[in-house]
Amino acid sequence: MDDQLNNEVRAILARVETRLQDEVASSLPFLDIAAKHIICAGGKRFRPLLVTLCGLLGDANADATRAKVRPHSDSRERLIDAALVVELTHVASLYHDDVMDDADVRRGVPSANARFGNSVAILVGDYLFAHASRIVAGLGADFVRIQAQTFAALVTGQIAELRGPSREDDPFEHYYEVLDGKTASLIATSALFGGLIAGLDAPQVTALERFGRKLGMAFQLADDLIDITSAAAGKPQGTDLREGVATLPVLLLNQSESLTDKLLYERILGGLAEDEIPIVLQALQGHPVVARSREIISEWATAARAELATLPNTPARAALGTLCAEAASRAS
Repeated sequence: MDDQLNNEVRAILARVETRLQDEVASSLPFLDIAAKHIICAGGKRFRPLLVTLCGLLGDANADATRAKVRPHSDSRERLIDAALVVELTHVASLYHDDVMDDADVRRGVPSANARFGNSVAILVGDYLFAHASRIVAGLGADFVRIQAQTFAALVTGQIAELRGPSREDDPFEHYYEVLDGKTASLIATSALFGGLIAGLDAPQVTALERFGRKLGMAFQLADDLIDITSAAAGKPQGTDLREGVATLPVLLLNQSESLTDKLLYERILGGLAEDEIPIVLQALQGHPVVARSREIISEWATAARAELATLPNTPARAALGTLCAEAASRAS
């Protein structure tokens, strides 16, 4: 990222960080603490970063963009609002996810449900969604509609994961549908929000949405692989195995012609005892399915990068390309 872009992005994200605290503040001390619990634990702020970079794509033709949309300074404020919307939506979903997963840890600290109880965690998630809805209303009807569609996709993806594939479902297709809903949809919306604020034309905005969706798939696939190959910060290794969730490496076992692989697949789906987790993790870590998973992640990242070809040739586009490379390398 070039110096000027880096400084601009840092300034915007610093404002986002401050506003996150301000927007969810409550006069009720307990709610104030609970609402800021996950926010204060930090996080990559990947979605606000994506909104920001996509929103700065129009800077190659800044004069035209300003004339077509609104003053440059106002665009920055709208970028910050859009970044807040996607991050609050993301954090709210984490409160709900932790309740469903009965999680003990989130971002290296006790999860909200572990600290405050399930009922409070669910209500705080709703509280954060409400604040996201309030902020998005100021961006206009199109943003409200997109946010509502994204919220529906998040819920649909989470329910699909909770219910699991039916007998008629292809396990791979079901898995990809889950990832598209619970992760890629909000990342696609992050890119889409930025593109709309940048004043890009309709085909470019559509390309950005596709870019975000494919990038989101790459990042979630990488997260699922990292759960097997290494201990992620703030999350116990083998979480998906404990929950009996078949992620990419496990599904690849079922495509193998080896009877041993298929038996391991059935064993995982049947539910593992805690003392079996380290044994299965070791077996998977040394298995060819890990290398194949990395290839698939790289394919998604490459497909995401290809969507950038029609976008303005700015430092922001180069930075988005770097995100694709990082997505491919995360699970290496």
